[in-house]
Amino acid sequence: MEPHNTQPSRRIGRPLSFDRDAALAVAMRLFWQHGFEATSTAELTKAMGISPPSLYTAFGDKRGLFREAVDLYLGGIDTIIRTIDEASSAYAAAHDLLTAAAIGDTGDQTPAGCLLASSIVTASTGAADIREELAVLRRSIETALRTRIERDMKDGLMPATCDAEALAGHTMAVVQGMSTLAKDGAGRDKLLRIVEAAMRGWPTVV
Repeated sequence: MEPHNTQPSRRIGRPLSFDRDAALAVAMRLFWQHGFEATSTAELTKAMGISPPSLYTAFGDKRGLFREAVDLYLGGIDTIIRTIDEASSAYAAAHDLLTAAAIGDTGDQTPAGCLLASSIVTASTGAADIREELAVLRRSIETALRTRIERDMKDGLMPATCDAEALAGHTMAVVQGMSTLAKDGAGRDKLLRIVEAAMRGWPTVV
């Protein structure tokens, strides 16, 4: 666990001597590759090209840096939820979510798999707060998708007998499963075919 009493006081108003956005992108990649706990502050500051005091001044601490890295990775949880809500249908929302995951898991210039999944696997009881924060993010996405499914059921676009909770949960399970497959070496083509296989089982109005 990161110590909470060793952070230098922040100098309010003092301009940063480095590119904060570029440094955050570097940190995101390290967390993505190694997870939260396995990535040390020393490794972060070295890769980011900054000193520990600069990290604390800009991000608060390692946890603060990680939270911002996750937000950068997701593109903002509010944006994801809004995209699901504004999709043309629940089917489209789920398909887009799965496709984005498949593409993100298999980037040429980024680590294989999902940053959230990588971090949760490596987070021990010493980082229970981080584990729960990641779980909250995933549950938020699942809830948004379930709500979108329920809306389609109400509007007659999906069968009234659908189990919205199970269907949203299944979609999230596929998302996390693809991350594992990507880490095991599965390529983008395979993951995209898995997406299509998962969507063929999507309930439709007869």
